Amino acid sequence: MSVLKVIRHDVPASIVVFLIAIPLSLGIAAASGAPLLAGLVAAVVGGVVVGALGGAPLQVSGPAAGLTVIVAGTIANYGFAATATIVALAGGVQVLLGLARLGRAALALSPAVVHGMLAGIGLVIALSQIHVVLGGAPQSDAWHNLRELPAQILGIHGVSVLLGLLTIGLLLLWPRLVRTSLLPAALVAVVVTTVVSALIGADVQRVDLPENPLSELVVPRWPDAGAGEIALAVLTIALVASVESLLSAVAVDRMHDGPRADLNRELVAQGAGNTVSGLLGGLPITGVIVRSSTNVGAGARTRASAILHGVWVAGCVLLLAGLLEKIPMAALAAVLVVVGLRLISLAQIKIYVRHRELPTYLITAVGVVATDLLTGVALGLAAAVVVMLWRVARCDIRTAEPGPGETVVTITGTLAFVGSGRVARALAAIPAGRSVAVELHLDYLDHGAFQVIDDWREAYEKAGGTVTVRETHDGWFHRATSGRLGAGKTTPRRFGSWSQWQNLDRQKRDAMAAGIQEFERSVAPLVRPHLAGLARDGQAPEQLFITCADSRLVPNLITTSGPGDLFCVRNVGNIVPQYGTGDSSVGASIEFAVEVLRVSTITVCGHSGCGAVRALMTGGYTPDRPLGRWLSQSGVDFTDCGDEEGCVTANVAQQLANLRTYPVVREAEAAGRLTLTGLYFNLAEARMYTVDESNGTRTPLPPPVPLPAAS
Repeated sequence: MSVLKVIRHDVPASIVVFLIAIPLSLGIAAASGAPLLAGLVAAVVGGVVVGALGGAPLQVSGPAAGLTVIVAGTIANYGFAATATIVALAGGVQVLLGLARLGRAALALSPAVVHGMLAGIGLVIALSQIHVVLGGAPQSDAWHNLRELPAQILGIHGVSVLLGLLTIGLLLLWPRLVRTSLLPAALVAVVVTTVVSALIGADVQRVDLPENPLSELVVPRWPDAGAGEIALAVLTIALVASVESLLSAVAVDRMHDGPRADLNRELVAQGAGNTVSGLLGGLPITGVIVRSSTNVGAGARTRASAILHGVWVAGCVLLLAGLLEKIPMAALAAVLVVVGLRLISLAQIKIYVRHRELPTYLITAVGVVATDLLTGVALGLAAAVVVMLWRVARCDIRTAEPGPGETVVTITGTLAFVGSGRVARALAAIPAGRSVAVELHLDYLDHGAFQVIDDWREAYEKAGGTVTVRETHDGWFHRATSGRLGAGKTTPRRFGSWSQWQNLDRQKRDAMAAGIQEFERSVAPLVRPHLAGLARDGQAPEQLFITCADSRLVPNLITTSGPGDLFCVRNVGNIVPQYGTGDSSVGASIEFAVEVLRVSTITVCGHSGCGAVRALMTGGYTPDRPLGRWLSQSGVDFTDCGDEEGCVTANVAQQLANLRTYPVVREAEAAGRLTLTGLYFNLAEARMYTVDESNGTRTPLPPPVPLPAAS
């Protein structure tokens, strides 16, 4: 790694992460019932050992709130010295899992279960630590903490309550008032509270560290328990720590453009870290998303940042222990209350509502709070399996009568033999002698259900009716009947123009109405859940897509995108007038996309056979009429751009230059959050090319990767 890169980027980032790690490590140790030094030992080992060996270079490891409940229970059962042994053994299990290349297997666990588990743990932490903030002591479990909370609130409070509330207030308000990662909210809150407590001479419980930390490290001892109990405790810590670390590594990958995480190597490193931490008397270690996201946001480029943060923690413990001992315990408890509640993510809840996995999330969270972690996770896994089986066995059946003597039956979802009875009843209810269209939007159709539909079709047609079976999602039914005369899968109508699937007379009369009806029959059932989510949560497109109004160019078709993906601006010639000149509608769209929607990319897409470019080349327009005035805003000199294709790409390159005349575009691009790209679509080839802005040349995109042949 480059020394200059480390000094410029990683050293400042490591200091920011170090400043967050100190209060969190102390608070997690206190909430776990472990010696405070154990949290700092885990932070040092997580930084130095895991940072040096890990497969996710920008991930920062240390003691995590997600293991607090497990560790607290283990300490209560076996004592801390025995818990250290269990942590070391759990690390060995993680190493074996990583060497067996099972890193990705841990991700097979439903995210709804994992996040539900973390939410439950967060609530347990908050319920216990709020008692400390209020001047009391945490109870034995979440139920007793909740039951005793009203009395604790109404009880007599000392100055520790004010210190705790001050800490919480600063944690919540600081990020809103000061937008800099160099002063983390947790550090500011703890420092300010510590200073206030010293100024007022508050007699409160404070951090207590040994005078000689190296001589006070806890020596692990073998737990006084049966082999089965020890194995269960070891596996619990190993599996939960592994899943949390790997999920954190995947999340960190989405935050940067550097090398992707090697999950098996990361799992080995996490195991090595836990083994060392346990042997040194430290808490268990996981990858921590709070520290990792801070590390990325602070500009870290290599693993040196994680390693250095561990070095800074070690130096602080050895040289500045006196300062740490001035921190009030109420401040650390308040930090843990906020951290615990933040494990309950409203954004994740919205996602699980949208994907209809909220029952799994809630059952896991409530199970962890009401019982214990293992029972809660087991309940969540059972709920996930039930939801999966329900979806497999579920299909949606709708019957409509669009016209006299016509019936449309739409079946959506998964159709297996367990749902055949519902299908049979719906089909049997159709009066005889009608023209019936059966629309199948199925991701699976088994033979039993197929037989029910096929037998009904034969019987219905023998009785004088007509039946047409159409599939717009896959070809399950037609594959099953492929040996019969006239059977075969039809092209989905949503990929063809009206003239390809409507007769000319109907197209002239009511093509739009017929197209809308076809959408509501064949496409709406597929996209309705997604559109409902967008209607509820609003749009968040990644791209502003500026292209020509030519009717042959269909943006969502050529980019295989759907609702919510592209914020489109279409006009004659895909023109972007320069800032402050001429038409302002395009400028309004640009400002809305960049400032409000916060798009990350603006794409200008031209196409072959563009009538606007042809008019500009030949002068085939009247300058003082609306079309002429609009085209004159292109800003392209067409005298030396060559053929028509060259002029189209020159136009795209010029519009990219015009975009940069807008202050919002320049500022966003300079900040690194916006990219401008140019594309050229060849209609005859149905092929996309990239456009080099500097010289207007075209480069074909890489050819599509062929799908593997079915075995």
